[in-house]
Amino acid sequence: MWNYEKRLQYPVNITKPNAMLAQVIISQYGGPDGEMGASMRYLSQRFAAPNRMAMGVLNDVGTEELAHLEMVSTIVHQLTCNLTMEEIEKSGFANYYVDHTTGIWPQAAGGIPFNACEFQSKGDPLTDLFEDLAAEQKARSTYDNILRLVKDPEVADPIRFLRAREVVHFQRFGEAIRSVQEQLDFKNFYAFNPSFDAPVTCPPCDCDE
Repeated sequence: MWNYEKRLQYPVNITKPNAMLAQVIISQYGGPDGEMGASMRYLSQRFAAPNRMAMGVLNDVGTEELAHLEMVSTIVHQLTCNLTMEEIEKSGFANYYVDHTTGIWPQAAGGIPFNACEFQSKGDPLTDLFEDLAAEQKARSTYDNILRLVKDPEVADPIRFLRAREVVHFQRFGEAIRSVQEQLDFKNFYAFNPSFDAPVTCPPCDCDE
């Protein structure tokens, strides 16, 4: 159960609309490495976590990613509100406008809609956590790319905050992996899976002569 606090994790106050930037930043809403996929990934994986520490990290980070989803959608909304039709046409925003007006809809910068196949919940703790490490680095790289394109400090400031949190999440997943590795047992296939790792007995044959 979550308690919703009616404020953004970090303030977003954009005064100049820019539909071109909105089309780039929306990738962190519903793109392949965006906040929607991240929150669903971690909040799904937590159920198979083998200890309370790993489960807590997945729950905490997954919850924070929901807050980041709210931040990104606020950025996109503020960048697209009060646009004139001329601005919509000149910015290349017309295709999105036809389908969604200026509503928020999860898609990548290239226009590809969000798909749950973009993240995995495997049930093996190390498989999941190593995917999480990679996911945080891919999100950080995407924010790096966005910051190379953003010149407006009103937009860049909250994006820098989001990027910094990806680095923290990467560190926390590293701690979760270490907690799992310290408790390797038969339940963790990375340590030992009898059906795969049992020694193979070679039947008698001519090669033994």
